Amino acid sequence: MRFITYKTSEGEGVAIRAGDFYHGRLVAELGRDLKSALHDRQAVLELARDLSMSPKLSVDEIEFLPPVPAPEKIICIGLNYKDHSEESGFEVPEYPAVFARFANSLVGAGAPIIRPKVSDMLDYEGELAVIIGKGGHHIDKEDALDHVAGYALFNEASVRDYQIRTQQWTVGKTFDKTGAFGPELVTPDELPEGCKGLRLTTVLNGEEVQNASTDDLIFDIATLVSLMSEVMTLAPGDVIVTGTPAGVGALRKPPLWLKPGDVCTISIEKIGTLTNPVEQEQTN
Repeated sequence: MRFITYKTSEGEGVAIRAGDFYHGRLVAELGRDLKSALHDRQAVLELARDLSMSPKLSVDEIEFLPPVPAPEKIICIGLNYKDHSEESGFEVPEYPAVFARFANSLVGAGAPIIRPKVSDMLDYEGELAVIIGKGGHHIDKEDALDHVAGYALFNEASVRDYQIRTQQWTVGKTFDKTGAFGPELVTPDELPEGCKGLRLTTVLNGEEVQNASTDDLIFDIATLVSLMSEVMTLAPGDVIVTGTPAGVGALRKPPLWLKPGDVCTISIEKIGTLTNPVEQEQTN
């Protein structure tokens, strides 16, 4: 199953994909949003049934929102591909590098990623996002994938000069409207277990700049879910952004920064594509 969250002039809605179409209804009519169904597979199936009987949507008439527009937690993992760890000058980590994003940073598919006025060092990062379904604390690795509601694409655009101003990375990772997320939440039954063996690419203005397999993740999905649940109680709708492979713009010679007018597309085999233009922040 493939779900989206969207917006029209009438409000926020949820839809399910059926072939080349989406069937959707407003949250106000459904009485629930996508996040509220993620805690239980039966609730997801009931939502899917209700949506499948809803009217068809015209994609041209909707604005894609992040599948979960306001997650309780956005947990980001750094240096989770060996080649990116090496290009960054770090040893392969023995424990995940963990930092946070916040909901203010999220945008949906097609919406512009905003280059902030305080920096021109905005960088792309193509990533796989994991969306938690059933919550939990101290989740065993063997059970961890049962707690995953679905997967999505993420462009974890980073403001590099702010990222390295402190020993912690969060300040460079949560500028307004820099984290593109979506377009669909794809349920695990449509994908290989743990999203193994899927090809991830990032294309900037028609040129491929990242290409890797999810097999190259140092810490796989089950490991990340289990380790993060040791620290915090994971809740339905929480997002784990699993890291980016080599090829980021900051480490190219010369550096390749995102600039207004650019178009960046993240693709993961069997999941889909996430395309966003880049615009300059406008201030009064």
